[in-house]
Amino acid sequence: MDLNAVRTFVAVADAGQFQKAAVDLSLTQQAVSKRVAALERELGVRLLTRTPRGAELTVDGQAFLAHARALLRTEARARASVRPGSRALRVDVIGRRASLAGLLRGFHRDRPGIDLDVVTLAGSQEAVAAVRDGGIDATFRAVTMPGQPIPDGIEITPVSDEPLHLFTGPAHPLAGATAVTPAQLAGHRIWMPGNVPGTEWTAYYEALAAEFGLTIEASGPNFGVEALIERVAASSTLATFLGVQTPLIRPAGYEMRLIPLRDPTPVYPHSLLWRADNRHPALAALRAYLASLHHDRPDGEIWTPAWARRSAGASSGAG
Repeated sequence: MDLNAVRTFVAVADAGQFQKAAVDLSLTQQAVSKRVAALERELGVRLLTRTPRGAELTVDGQAFLAHARALLRTEARARASVRPGSRALRVDVIGRRASLAGLLRGFHRDRPGIDLDVVTLAGSQEAVAAVRDGGIDATFRAVTMPGQPIPDGIEITPVSDEPLHLFTGPAHPLAGATAVTPAQLAGHRIWMPGNVPGTEWTAYYEALAAEFGLTIEASGPNFGVEALIERVAASSTLATFLGVQTPLIRPAGYEMRLIPLRDPTPVYPHSLLWRADNRHPALAALRAYLASLHHDRPDGEIWTPAWARRSAGASSGAG
C-alpha cells in the first residue's frame, strides 16, 4: 500500500477539504486528488465524497481512517528503529540472571538515559549471525564455538575473566574445604542441567571435563538457576559450577558452600562482539563503560580452553 496516498487521505480527512490538505502537504490540489483516487482504486471502495462544504468521509472511509492512522504510526516507529540515536541499543546476553546481565544493569544505572533492549539468544552461532546481520547491536559471549571463526567485520574485545567456584550443600564431602583443585573433583557428580548441546558454554565445560577427568551431568529438565541451587544445596552428592558474579538467591532453610577452585583456577572468558561499522552512539558508551571497569584476576595459574584463547586473540580487539 502506498503510504504517501494513505498520508494524503488522512490529511484530507483531518482538513475536511482537498485544497487545505494540499496546502498542508505542500502539494497541488490535483496531486492530492490523484493520490486519494489511486488509494480508492487499490481498496476498491470510495473513501471520500466532495460536497459544497468540502470533503466528507464515506462509511468505508470512516472504517478505514483508524487503520490509516495506525499504518502511519507504524511507519514512524519503523523509521525510528533504524535511526541511530533514536532507538534502543539491542544487546544479547546468555541469560538475564547471568553475570553479564549484571554488567548491563550497572551500565544502565550509570547511564539511565540510554534505552536498552536486552535479548537472550540460544547460542554464540546465532548471536554472532544476529550481530553480522544487524538484528542486534552487540552480544556478550564467552567465545565462539570451536571451528567457527569470527566473520569479517565483527570486532571482539575481552570484558572479564570470571573465576568458577564449586557450589555444594553443607552435607557434601567437599563442603568443608577452603579450596579445591579441578583434579580433586574426579568422581564427584557435577550437575549442570542447563548445558545444551551446540552452545558455547557447553563446549567450555566439555573441555574442562576432558582436561581434568571430570564427569558433568546434564540430565533432567532445566528449571533455572534458582531450582538448581535449591536442589544442590539439599544434596549430599550433587555439586555444580557457578561463576563468582552469578547472583545467588538463597533458598529458605538451606545452607550453601561456594568453594574457590585453585591450581589452576578455571575462568570463563567473557567478551563483547559488535559490528565494526555500527555507529549507534550508545554502543560507544557501553564499550567505554566496560573499558572503565576494573576486574581482579585470580591469583596463580588460570585455565580456559585453548580454542577460547585463540578466538579472543583472532580479533583486532579494539577496546
